[in-house]
Amino acid sequence: MKDAFGTPQSLLVLGGTSEIGLATARRLIARRTRTVWLAGRASPALEAAAAELRALGPDVHTLAFDALDPAAHEVALGKVFAEGDIDMVLLAFGVLGDQSRDESEPLAAVRVAGTNYTGAVSAGLVCAKALQAQGHGSLVVLSSVAGERARRSNFIYGSSKAGLDAFAQGLGDALHGTGVHVMVVRPGFVRTKMTAGLAEAPLATTPEAVALAIEAGLRRRAELVWVPGVMRVVMSALRHVPRGVFRRLPV
Repeated sequence: MKDAFGTPQSLLVLGGTSEIGLATARRLIARRTRTVWLAGRASPALEAAAAELRALGPDVHTLAFDALDPAAHEVALGKVFAEGDIDMVLLAFGVLGDQSRDESEPLAAVRVAGTNYTGAVSAGLVCAKALQAQGHGSLVVLSSVAGERARRSNFIYGSSKAGLDAFAQGLGDALHGTGVHVMVVRPGFVRTKMTAGLAEAPLATTPEAVALAIEAGLRRRAELVWVPGVMRVVMSALRHVPRGVFRRLPV
């Protein structure tokens, strides 16, 4: 169960090598989280992430999980919930893809969509069912401001995040009153390995800043969190720019 400050005692990170996911885990561990599950593809990176968190004091477990294998999600994630209640699930996996390549290679584009949307729908529903069965818990979904309006430069990624965002909001409505809290997080450009080499966008942020926003959102049981907060105003303005003008913007 969460403590008096809203800190989850147990955490499941879907996307166990995600820099945002790990930054969030470190922050919550410093606030009394004592059990962490890192779910991801078996790899040295996943084991290294688990070792890093163990050094901070909590019990840390790894779980083989592949977003592109939804048929295995219920069994794999069921093993975690069978070990005890999970106070918070952080859905942090996703891929950026390569827009120019993915436009010319449809199967590569499908892989982006399958990871960011289809895989998230499957894992999200499995975890929501388990959280509802235990009667409490938070499901935190990492969306993106890219999902607010498709841009020429990354519309494949953006469309997958738009689908994820709509799904997560609808799931939150479906779970309202059950004791399960769904929070959608919309970061702007985050400086991570995934974005290394890309031209940095204005109002760029860091995994640590996103983690701080997630923690603050949990305390107030927010349903939607923007990182940084001013992105809410920026994207509201961009959403209303006429399409003919929008397509000429350097975005």
